[in-house]
Amino acid sequence: MEFKLEVVVVPVRDVDRSLVFYTEQLGFCLDVDYAPNPGFRVVQMTPPGSACSVQIGVGISDAAPGSVRGLYLVVSDIEQARADLVAGGVAVGEIRHKSPVGSWQGGFEPGVHAERLDYASFAEFADPDGNRWTVQEVGFPRS
Repeated sequence: MEFKLEVVVVPVRDVDRSLVFYTEQLGFCLDVDYAPNPGFRVVQMTPPGSACSVQIGVGISDAAPGSVRGLYLVVSDIEQARADLVAGGVAVGEIRHKSPVGSWQGGFEPGVHAERLDYASFAEFADPDGNRWTVQEVGFPRS
């Protein structure tokens, strides 16, 4: 039996502001924006290349806006991804990497891991409400 993660709900205060952030600044694809009445609206967006979507809206979660942590966007080139996000107006933290990787005890060093090892390099940002996202490098092309 397969269990596929298909949607993650992200609680926000202002759906329209968040819709602009996720689609125009992050480049997520708008899948649906459905509001049958003033008390319910679901907006679903999907990151490019992802099988899992994000939902924001009204009446879909009782979680506090900005309370989500630990959302990961996996990219093959973290330097390019960070540059693209910054160009889109996203305030992204500096890239950092696990150190030492082999016996990692929670320490980080600035910059991309020298060998571009999978799961070793990160950068963080937050949406307008403070929901925290991590960009992580996996599958950097090696020559």
